[in-house]
Amino acid sequence: MRILIVTDAWTPQINGVVVTLTNTIAELTRTGHDVGVISPQQFSTLPCPTYPDIRLAMFPGRAVAEQIRRFDPEAVHIATEGPLGIAARRACIAARRPFTTAYHTQFPEYVHARSRLPVGVTYAWLRRFHGPATAVMVGTRDIERRLAARGFRNLVRWSRGVDTAVFQPGRSGPGEGAGPVFLYVGRVAVEKNIEAFLALDLPGTKWVVGDGPARPALQRRFPAAVFHGMKTGEGLAWYYQNADVLIFPSRTDTFGLVLIEAMACGTPVAAFPVTGPVDVVRQGTTGMMSEDLRGAALAALDLDRDTVRRHAAEYSWQAATDQFVRNLRPR
Repeated sequence: MRILIVTDAWTPQINGVVVTLTNTIAELTRTGHDVGVISPQQFSTLPCPTYPDIRLAMFPGRAVAEQIRRFDPEAVHIATEGPLGIAARRACIAARRPFTTAYHTQFPEYVHARSRLPVGVTYAWLRRFHGPATAVMVGTRDIERRLAARGFRNLVRWSRGVDTAVFQPGRSGPGEGAGPVFLYVGRVAVEKNIEAFLALDLPGTKWVVGDGPARPALQRRFPAAVFHGMKTGEGLAWYYQNADVLIFPSRTDTFGLVLIEAMACGTPVAAFPVTGPVDVVRQGTTGMMSEDLRGAALAALDLDRDTVRRHAAEYSWQAATDQFVRNLRPR
């Protein structure tokens, strides 16, 4: 199948959307699909006002419409709601070309965290954006339920995978600091609620792996925490392998790829009982969820790492990509 994916999130960014798309495209290509990508790399860009590491395409409308026309895909998937997603949506509607979308990010909550804009305003805009799609792909049952309650239609499930050749057990410690080691992995930004982790009274050491605009302020406020910067691949796997618990303090994620990456390394998770963890973490088996995040973190220390790893094997990029293809609506 000729599949065109349009995304405002792309390399060199490192985030859940980019990891999901790059692994999905690799699997699609491996299984014989012809995949095209429209990304910010093909355009002049400017930095996102609240997050300069994110680059936004400038005036992409005509070029996007022309690329869609030339590639002539059997299926168009719009992964994001930024300038490229908006341009692709407009072009598909004008050409009466069906398309699918994905809901990767709880964007209303992110915007509210940064600007205090009421979430209802952003949800109304997103409902309009996704409305014409033949399918709106979501990562978990909980986010599907929440979006349906807000009037979204044509919701279908698209799970995620983990590369178990990279993310596997292999503790080699000790790392920097005394044990136990509590780890955060992800973007260092206000919407990730990292200070809820760093403020916890926990024994041992706190590691933060990732980068973002909130890092300087958090380093000043929590000097005892060890900030390791951005890591990928086997370098990232080392931190999962040598941590005792992954702390997932976010309340705004739709899935949380880091959850299954940690679990594949045998590392249990502590999280709030919110969208993402409630569908991915098995309470008392692969992690602990509680509004008492400190209690969850301490309880997770007692979970069996071999059992955690076995449950992570349920998530593969092959299965997730098969699901993605079934969700497409070829013309």
